[in-house]
Amino acid sequence: MSDMRMSPNLALNQLVAQRQAAGEPLIHLGFGESRLPAFGPLVERLAKGATRNAYGPVAGSPGVRAAAAGYFERRRIPTDPEQIVVAPGSKPLLMAINLAVPGDVLLPRPAWNTYAPQARLAGKHPIAVPIPEECGGVPDPDALRECVQAARVLGHDPRIMVLTLPDNPTGTLAPPAMIRELCAIAEEEGLLIVSDEIYRDVVHDPATDYLSPAEVAPESTVIATGLSKSLALGGWRIGVARFPEGPWGDWIRTGVVSVASEVWSTLAGPMQEVAEYAFDEPREIRERLRASARLHGIVARDVHRICVAAGARCRPPTGAFYVYPDFEPVREELAKHEVGDSPSLARRMLDLGIVVLAGHLLGDEGEALRFKCATSMLYGDSAEQQQLALDAEDPLSLPHVRSVLDRIEDSFQRLL
Repeated sequence: MSDMRMSPNLALNQLVAQRQAAGEPLIHLGFGESRLPAFGPLVERLAKGATRNAYGPVAGSPGVRAAAAGYFERRRIPTDPEQIVVAPGSKPLLMAINLAVPGDVLLPRPAWNTYAPQARLAGKHPIAVPIPEECGGVPDPDALRECVQAARVLGHDPRIMVLTLPDNPTGTLAPPAMIRELCAIAEEEGLLIVSDEIYRDVVHDPATDYLSPAEVAPESTVIATGLSKSLALGGWRIGVARFPEGPWGDWIRTGVVSVASEVWSTLAGPMQEVAEYAFDEPREIRERLRASARLHGIVARDVHRICVAAGARCRPPTGAFYVYPDFEPVREELAKHEVGDSPSLARRMLDLGIVVLAGHLLGDEGEALRFKCATSMLYGDSAEQQQLALDAEDPLSLPHVRSVLDRIEDSFQRLL
């Protein structure tokens, strides 16, 4: 515990807020918050739920668990309400899974910066596996088997594999064929799959072929999700986990509920009211989800264009609201500015007024010239501006959106 520090993205967010309050004109690309106004019908449900001041069942009320089960059913994943647990965000659920299930954790490299610290907090060893060339969020299947065997030779005990679909930090989605291959390896090696699907409803193209590992390996996949990203409710803290049907799933769920009973007791009653309504997905919620995913995709693709124009290699974003540029092609030019690794590249960006999250903080190789750009806070400084961006046919043409993107482009062009 003496080595633990605040999560780097949260620490960075607090630092940026302080510096912006002091008058520094920084553009914040280092924090993945969906910066959109709270949706009116959700606010109404929150107010309606204000009288729900009793604790209630640890796993969640029957109504909210039934709504979450229906959410998964509509995504080709048959689910009984007894397979559901709700919590104050998906983070505590992921931590509870680490505490309930023994064994070390296989992670894609790079990955969301919370996975590895949570594993360490639970006394586990995080094992990083490089991502494939075409996408992030998953270990490269060709490297996965080798990493599992090498870890066992070193005395580690890999039993859990984390997938992020779509991915934070690359903003990409692993294709169905790769999911099937990873599920086959998991079955051969006896791995539990933890599928973090918090960005599932932020896939940019609604026609995208999305395959959850729970469809391929239903008896060995836990899904974690929530409403922070898709409905911009990060501050409300609403998370859901779906556990496998059968004895193993029941055992894991029982362990998670046991952890919950000692840590968070239950999801707050007003939030359960919100979650039940949101996971039932009435027409207005479905429309809000589509509009939000569309906006996230449009802006992320423009930032991708800016990164490539500045000389970076970068996977085109297809989900979530991130791009992950690699400036290796311009290493020599960057060296003229004393930039030769991930930390110095992030400092160079800060000198240019752009805040990014350096790749080494995401488990990436420190000498790599990579960082995460989160694009979801570029829609305006006020709720009115953000709503205009959400409603616009062409949000990039709005003056308040275009001006910040132009500033980003100017800074990237001055990087070399």
